[in-house]
Amino acid sequence: MRKVELKMNEELKYLTIKKLVETNGNKKRAAIKLQCTIRSIDRMIEGYKQKGKDFFVHGNRGRKPAHALSEQQKSEIEQLYLSKYFDCNYTVFSELLAQRENIFISVNEARVILSDKYILSPRAHKSTRRRLRKQLLKEQTNAKTKSQKANIQAQMVAIQNAHPRQPRSIYFGEEIQTDACIHLWFGNTKTALHAAIDDATGYVLAAFFDNQETLNGYYNIYYQILTKFGIPYLFKTDKRTVFEYKRKGTSSDEDNTFTQFAYACSQLGTSIQCSSIPEFKPRIERLFQSFQSRLIPALRLANITTIEEANSFLPSFLDKYNSQFALCIDNIKSVFEKQPDLKKINLTLAVLSRRVIDTGHSICFKNKHYRTVNSVGTPIYFCKGTKAMVIEAFDKNLYATVEDSIFALEEIPQVQAYSENFDTALPLNKRKLTYLK
Repeated sequence: MRKVELKMNEELKYLTIKKLVETNGNKKRAAIKLQCTIRSIDRMIEGYKQKGKDFFVHGNRGRKPAHALSEQQKSEIEQLYLSKYFDCNYTVFSELLAQRENIFISVNEARVILSDKYILSPRAHKSTRRRLRKQLLKEQTNAKTKSQKANIQAQMVAIQNAHPRQPRSIYFGEEIQTDACIHLWFGNTKTALHAAIDDATGYVLAAFFDNQETLNGYYNIYYQILTKFGIPYLFKTDKRTVFEYKRKGTSSDEDNTFTQFAYACSQLGTSIQCSSIPEFKPRIERLFQSFQSRLIPALRLANITTIEEANSFLPSFLDKYNSQFALCIDNIKSVFEKQPDLKKINLTLAVLSRRVIDTGHSICFKNKHYRTVNSVGTPIYFCKGTKAMVIEAFDKNLYATVEDSIFALEEIPQVQAYSENFDTALPLNKRKLTYLK
């Protein structure tokens, strides 16, 4: 007697109708269970009585559709993908087949043809890779020859998309991985935690909270590293415009410009490498996972609710974290360059902004007006339209370069500080202005 295998929905219909016939049950209840009409129930009862279990097998089971592709056509599509379109996802591949090869198949057809041969899209999900790997493991178990097992093993390696373990750098300061993580670290508002970790030792060199991932955040990270350790050799970070800028429509390096952070690094002698791939900088990615499980409860238990409080708390937390998880930096040779003096750091980690002298012989910066003052405190006035470069140093002091000369900037108040006609008290002494040489 031929064994009849039913699918899940077919098995449900068979068992329901069989029980209905044997017990002379309620047709309405069976119709509700199978979500069909009583007329369909009558039809299935009649079929069961005539053919038994075979009646519930779908009529198209085992038949090849008239529009189905032949094995030769499937092989041709497979070879086209492997030879010409290997870096395309299934959607783009089906579009290119129609445009360039005059082969019209749907995205699902392309997916079925290629996945049956264990050829995955570059955009395949991890769940898809895991599912196919399980199938290959079963086939490898049932394989009879060594060559079959070797081929299956090669396919398993191809679909894993594995990222090999990266060896640590040799020297302390040779490679610094930096990034920012926007998360609900404390309070009710998400903030951005900027951090930097040494690849050789796993030592967290610096950390800083800001409202968003900003140039100011990375400047603070760099400032902490420069003042505590010195000038590092290399930064590895994300491909963001804070670090890297390329003008669209050109491939020439001469047409591209430094970002402010990249310019500061070039002035001090630190290289920058950028990539959007997380595996490019695994230490910092893993660090944020650890911080999310350790730093968040530490901030909460310390009743920290503001960025200022969080930044004050970070040094003690980093000392404790490094003592527990980082390698001893005293046992590894350091390649940090000598720390520059604070004056050079202050002027290097600066924000530069172009401005033009207005009709009032002043410079407008952040909704305030400033006059240029020389080294002895005398205001210097320039004609309207003169170009200037405002330098906001790391300590927030403002300077300006005009016609190759450097001046301090003095704010022009909207209201006079005292009245010469009515105020008898002497005015406050003017603050001493530093002059940049």
